[in-house]
Amino acid sequence: MSRSVQIFKPRKGKKVNIFTCGPSIYQKAHLGNYRTFLYEDLLVRYLLYKGYDVERSMNITDIEDKAISEAKKLRTNIKSITDDVLTIFRKGLNGFGFIMPEHLIPASGSIEQSVKIIQLLVQKGIAYEYKGDYFFDPLKIENFGKLFKLDISRWPEKKHRFKKDTYSGNRWNLGDFILWHNHKNDSDHPYWDTDIGRGRPSWNIQDPAIITMSIGDQVDINCGGIDNIYRHHDYNIAVMEAYTGKDYANYYMHGEHLLIDGKTMSKSRSNTIYPEDLLADGANWCDIRFFLTYSHYRKKLNYTKAAFKESAALLHNFRKAAAGIRSNNKADFTELGAEIDSLADSIPVVFNNALNNDLALGTGFDAVFEIIRKLNKISREKPFPNRTIKRINTYLKKIDNVLNVIFPIKGY
Repeated sequence: MSRSVQIFKPRKGKKVNIFTCGPSIYQKAHLGNYRTFLYEDLLVRYLLYKGYDVERSMNITDIEDKAISEAKKLRTNIKSITDDVLTIFRKGLNGFGFIMPEHLIPASGSIEQSVKIIQLLVQKGIAYEYKGDYFFDPLKIENFGKLFKLDISRWPEKKHRFKKDTYSGNRWNLGDFILWHNHKNDSDHPYWDTDIGRGRPSWNIQDPAIITMSIGDQVDINCGGIDNIYRHHDYNIAVMEAYTGKDYANYYMHGEHLLIDGKTMSKSRSNTIYPEDLLADGANWCDIRFFLTYSHYRKKLNYTKAAFKESAALLHNFRKAAAGIRSNNKADFTELGAEIDSLADSIPVVFNNALNNDLALGTGFDAVFEIIRKLNKISREKPFPNRTIKRINTYLKKIDNVLNVIFPIKGY
């Protein structure tokens, strides 16, 4: 919200509540989607490493305009599509060693809470019914668009209603946004019979419903991709704060795009890449995870075959250097022990310094690698005592609870 890096202070001691925007499962997640999920996983892992108690909620968008359109195009039902895609998504998360959220809730499981929120917003005069649909009037609240820094003076005098769940491109819809789709306005879409009529919740109400039914009225950190700064997260903020009367989130984090050979991924360019494509070419989950997390999450990352190969080689060389230290040991050797231990003890120091600065994983990895190189060089000349090898190994295992790439991911 401040457009600056802030010192992190949870609302309640060492307890941290996080909401991360989950996938829309009308189609399978590509490499860019996983980049977002992995920086969020890195965040959770680092907070746990620092001794915080993390509770995380994540939505699964299994009902929306795009899923309905995809089912119509394929002449099948939505559930058959979303079930298959969700299976693939879970497989991908498991491959990357992703820590699963405590609350992983599908939009179809939030109907009752969505209706409850809409009813209260209607009572407050912020939402209203129009031809069976329900809309949110942003002009009824203060500071709408505050995350994006929207210039509200641009708002048109004539009332506009935007009925789609999502709109393509980085554009703002200057008007009222939909909360509930009435079934009679589109008889092909799935529906639920509720106190506000037969219909389905829009994308704009699903996240607030899932958040309030899982981790409460407020979160410490709200995460997502950079595209969410347009409309989506400000819609979530508006609904949450209008419903609860409380400030929603203290911190916002947004991951930048992954480019393919310098261009955005799109079907029209036929350049969409999935993890399984890289796996089929001989890569492994650790290689892919490292490539997607090494560059800072707030900077665009350009995938090329050469860049990916270079990234995998960097990880391989790190492992090789660390293994070299472990192989050069001598149980009774004590010379230079204190000096070596001091160098080894700097591993968590440089790692923490980097990760404390807005999750600068690449900087932290490079700093640790420099120490490992020095230790490797010394060990080739004068083998280390077993206690020092154990000391170094312990540090590497601890930081790999965050990186999850130095030692093989479980199941890899």
